[in-house]
This record gives sequence, structure tokens and C-alpha cells, in this order.
Amino acid sequence: MVEKEFELNDIVQMKKPHPCGENKWKIIRMGMDVRIKCMGCDHSVMIPRKEFSKKLKKVLEKASN
Repeated sequence: MVEKEFELNDIVQMKKPHPCGENKWKIIRMGMDVRIKCMGCDHSVMIPRKEFSKKLKKVLEKASN
């Protein structure tokens, strides 16, 4: 399996939308766990990196350096 490329502050799309209806998330913390923040309602969720990689659909915007 090819590891998807994602970095801190990237905007990503997950396979399932958030209950608020938004499907854009911003990566706000990375480590063993990844914390993502919903771009619609600002709710943040922390999930294990392996699970995040599985649920990630695609990277919409790369972080601007």
C-alpha cells in the first residue's frame, strides 16, 4: 500500500463527512496521533495515524510554507 503524503496545516478530505455536513478538515497536530479540525464547525478530533491514513480520501490543499 502506498502511504499518502500529508503534512501539518494541509486541508484534507475524509471518506465520510462530519455530522455538521462539512467534508474539509485541517491537520492541526501530527505525531503518533493526528488531530484534525473541521473547517465547518471548528470541532477537532484526534485519531491514531494508522486509522487517519485509512480514512483519508485525498489532500485538497497543501500547506503554504
